[in-house]
Amino acid sequence: MDTIIMTIVVFSGISAVLAAILTISDRTVNNYGDVTLTINEDKNYTVKGGTSLLDTLRNEKIFIPSACGGKGTCGYCKVVVLEGGGPVLATEKPLLTKEELDNYTRLSCQCKVKQNIRIEIPEDLFNVKEYAVVVEKMEKLTSTIKKLTFNLGEEEINFKPGQYVQLKAPAYEGNDEEVYRAYSIASSVNDKHTLELLIGYTGGIATTYVHYHLKEGDTAYINGPYGDFYYHEGEGPIVLAGAGTGMAPLISILQYMADNNIMRDTLFFFGARTMEDLFLLDKIKAFEEKLNLKFIPALSREESPEWKGERGRVPQAIEKHIEDGSNYSAYLCGSPAMIDSIVEALVKKNVPPDKIYYDKF
Repeated sequence: MDTIIMTIVVFSGISAVLAAILTISDRTVNNYGDVTLTINEDKNYTVKGGTSLLDTLRNEKIFIPSACGGKGTCGYCKVVVLEGGGPVLATEKPLLTKEELDNYTRLSCQCKVKQNIRIEIPEDLFNVKEYAVVVEKMEKLTSTIKKLTFNLGEEEINFKPGQYVQLKAPAYEGNDEEVYRAYSIASSVNDKHTLELLIGYTGGIATTYVHYHLKEGDTAYINGPYGDFYYHEGEGPIVLAGAGTGMAPLISILQYMADNNIMRDTLFFFGARTMEDLFLLDKIKAFEEKLNLKFIPALSREESPEWKGERGRVPQAIEKHIEDGSNYSAYLCGSPAMIDSIVEALVKKNVPPDKIYYDKF
């Protein structure tokens, strides 16, 4: 018995020594000191080495989109690393195309800053800011979707209709992780001091924070705006299509059209399961009265005979309501599978592929 106890003590001692050695090694070997971060050849920053490029940029108040919180799963945080980024990691390759790899594109959350590094990012990202906002109002729209209204106080935000922001979900009871998640803006570009988001509950870290921890009067943190999905000026008819919280950027686009008296013929297809999943109907009705807009909800699981509208999915409704889409442009927001099916339906109706804009989430 004494021999067993002594063996355990010795083994524990060795383990403790090894742990101490590893800790000291991590603090010394991985202490990269100050390095130079060069952005777009003309902006130089002295930064501490040892963290991800995403976090390094964030520490300098340069915000790169990252919907997954830096886990390397969303593929949003792409930057061009010209020098000093080290080899591309296996965690990055599934999210980078061959063309992107050939052009030195990296996921900034996976690229660690260990030495002087040169990168390129879109100049627009220097206009992205972080805002401390107050939750002015939380409104339940459906059993799973809430509309949040944030007050920016004296700050102003400038964005294009269709773009999105990132909301920070801090650690809370039952969750030790801080994450950022992307949500499309639902409000008017003219409301410089107010921001509206539609957030559906999915059981994830951020949506749990919003639906069960965030309260009216609380301070929250957002950064943005981001995104290449936004309204393009033109004269032809428009298709809007979405489902669930994918309505948010489409509402912002409609608000922009209403604010600027843009009278383009517009078909607004919206997919939902049942009548209970429809929301903001009064707002959409007001748009119909002001604009050349026709709202076409398509319900896939509604059994009530009271429903007189379209049944099935959005592609079926498109098949029915569009004859020749050759002069249309389209704005789509929803899940990848839904977007792909709608794009296919629109192309069959001769909508030019280069006039189909979408945001997959």
